[in-house]
Amino acid sequence: MRNILPDLRRERGWSQQRLADKLGVSRQTIISIERGRFDPSLPLAFQLAHVFERTIEEIFSDAE
Repeated sequence: MRNILPDLRRERGWSQQRLADKLGVSRQTIISIERGRFDPSLPLAFQLAHVFERTIEEIFSDAE
């Protein structure tokens, strides 16, 4: 699954650690999601959408 999380983070000047702290997850989780190695759970995807004021579909897309 592709995502635009690195771009959204950079727009706000946030580090991976800051985003992880906001979401209550580890920095490694953020790294794995950004690199497409881990798909977030639905609750985490909703949290990400809320934090960035976007829809899930705006953040994540099919890898194809």
